[in-house]
Formats: sequence, structure tokens, C-alpha cells
Amino acid sequence: MEYVDYYKILGLDKTASADDIKKAYRKQARKHHPDLNPNDPEAVKLFQQINEANEVLGDPEKRKKYDQYGADWKHGEQFEEARRQQQSQGRSRGNPFGQGQGSEYYSFDGDDHDYSDFFASMFGNRGGGGGGRQTRFKGQDYRASVQLNLSDIFKTHKQTFTINDKNIRVTVPAGIEDGQEIKIAGYGAPGQHGGPNGDLYITFSIHNNTGFTRKGNDLYADQPLDLFTAVLGGEEMIDTVSGKVKLKVAPETQNGTKVRLKGKGVPVYKKEGVYGDLYVTYQVQVPKNLSEKEKELFHKLAEERQKK
Repeated sequence: MEYVDYYKILGLDKTASADDIKKAYRKQARKHHPDLNPNDPEAVKLFQQINEANEVLGDPEKRKKYDQYGADWKHGEQFEEARRQQQSQGRSRGNPFGQGQGSEYYSFDGDDHDYSDFFASMFGNRGGGGGGRQTRFKGQDYRASVQLNLSDIFKTHKQTFTINDKNIRVTVPAGIEDGQEIKIAGYGAPGQHGGPNGDLYITFSIHNNTGFTRKGNDLYADQPLDLFTAVLGGEEMIDTVSGKVKLKVAPETQNGTKVRLKGKGVPVYKKEGVYGDLYVTYQVQVPKNLSEKEKELFHKLAEERQKK
């Protein structure tokens, strides 16, 4: 089983605090994001390892297991629990390791030769005509990173991805977040000795290919507004993800005025028909290249204002 040093991946030592881990993860994720390293064939794998490191070290319980068992952290405690159960059953029958009844599942991330003969014999994995039972191990979980455009997530849809040389058709829920992970049961590695397959975990990377800024389920955009419409009022065509809408502009609208378009944001994850909002900020544009006549009119306007 390949051992991945999660501390080394994040550039930390084992004394790192939770805050240190969070900061290191953000730094490494930004630096090694596949979008920023399109010519690096290892970028996706490294980005996946960075996410895994954060998932493990950022969780106090998982970090404790990782520090204790190292490469075997995912199944180390299960081995210990199985050993305790076997010993307990064995003592009741005069057998130091016990024989156990029935079969139980244990998560295991490697092949048979990755664990010691001691564990193999203790679990009854003798093979041949030895008469011992074979403990069934769950297959290794697979992890993959998939990139989508922000415009792809406004509707729930099915999409086919190639993962581990297999085409997998996945339902992508509307409103999925950047960095969000979904689990597809049974699409991992085959189990050992008749055990269940592992699972597939897909982490989604959302690339913003729109002119909007996304914050959760809300979208934000700046809208240029000519000076005359801002002063006198009028109408303005606004771009939204579902097309253009016409807004009334109140007279004497100030620069930086923010308008809320309810329900024109990103769909809320797994809540059918529920959307965030779109916030439009007016940026009043001062006219350029004024003619002499226009300058004269502005001078007259300024003089008129000074009389008040």
C-alpha cells in the first residue's frame, strides 16, 4: 500500500495546529489547482492528494488515527477491534485467538500481502483446506477530481466522466459547490474474498466561466449606467443567467446603488425550485469626448445648481 505523507503534502510538521492546517491547505490548493497548471499532467493527482490531506488532517478523529496507524489509518482500528473480539471469543472457548462465527466486513485498501501473516491467521485467512474462515474486506475507495463550468450547474443533469479508464454516468445536482464531494457507492476497487466493492468519491472543481461573481448561492455583478439615465431615470437591460431582464432606474440614482433581483442566483443544492439572488451594482459612467455645445450646457447646469 502506498504511503502518502499528508503532512509533507501540506508542507507541515506533526505539531501543526488546526489553523496551520487550514491556512496550508488554502495556500497549496490555490497554487496547485489544475486550472492554473494545465500543462502539468500530475496536477490533478497532486490536487487530489492536497484535498485528501486536508480531509484527514482537518478532522481531529481522522488525524488521530492517521498519526497512530500511518498508512493503515483507515483500517488499523478495525484490525484492533477484530483482534479484541477474536481474543474475547477465544478465551471463552479456550482458544487464544478464537474462531468467531459468521463474517464481518473490514475496510482494507491493499492486497492480501499488504498485511502480516499474524493478522491473516488471526482472521482465519488460511486458504486451501485449512478450515478457517476468510474475512471479507471492503475494496479500496477511489477518489477523482472533476471540473465543471459554473454555467453547467444551473440545472441538474447527467454527465459521463472517464475515471480509472471507465466511463461513469453521473447525475450532477444543480447548485453543487466548488470543492464539494459526492459519493457513488460500489464504484471503487473490488472487495477481497467476496467483500463489497469500495466507493467512488468525486470532488467537483467549479470554474466560473460567467461574468458574475459567486458567493454561495448568490451572484454579484456590476452594471454600467450612463449619467443621463442615472440623473433622469429610465430603463436598463440587465444580464442574468436565464437571459436579459428590463429594470426601471429611479431618477437621481447614485453611483454604487445596489439592486436585488430575487431568485436570479444559483440553485440551492438539492432544493428543487429554490434559488439565490442576483445583486447588481450600478456604476455611473461620466460621459467622455464632450462637444463644445455639451460643455456649454453642463456649465449652465452648474450655474443653475449654484443658485440654490
